[in-house]
Amino acid sequence: MLKNRMPPLDKSKWTSEQETEAQKIIDGPRGKLLPPFEPLLRSPQLMQHVQGLGEYLRYSSAIGQRLTELAILVTARNWNQAVEWSIHAPLAIQEGINPSDIECINNNIQPKYLKQDELAIYHFCQDLHKSKRVTDSNWNNAINLFGEKGTIDLIAINGYYTLLAMIMNASQTQNNKTEYSLIF
Repeated sequence: MLKNRMPPLDKSKWTSEQETEAQKIIDGPRGKLLPPFEPLLRSPQLMQHVQGLGEYLRYSSAIGQRLTELAILVTARNWNQAVEWSIHAPLAIQEGINPSDIECINNNIQPKYLKQDELAIYHFCQDLHKSKRVTDSNWNNAINLFGEKGTIDLIAINGYYTLLAMIMNASQTQNNKTEYSLIF
């Protein structure tokens, strides 16, 4: 097992800036300081900006929470990010994503039961992660289904969760949940 390079900081040793920024997260819709923010707490000003972007993308994006959760899972799978997977797989099920499709994504298999809008999200995100571009077909499909604002939000969701995956993968943030584990 990899050693967590940036485990949670002892709250009694937080700077006033760390305490202020952590409290904003705790008081916000997340309700607690989740694992992605444990390493980010070392840079409170960065954490402030990152969490603000994430709060918009997760709770208010133009594509809605169901499709946002799906995009997060595709990103987590592409980055082998177990913490994000364990947080967002149950949320995706709660939002109505078919558990069989979640399992397929986890196993790097084409999902079988995705709805039309979910399939568009899946293909768009896979394009973006695998080829670092999006085909004209997947781009046009996203624009037609979600409009320009929704498509930009979708790109940003992929980028935001890629940033979190990079931070947690580099710092080796531990996944404390065994349920909904990511298969490596």
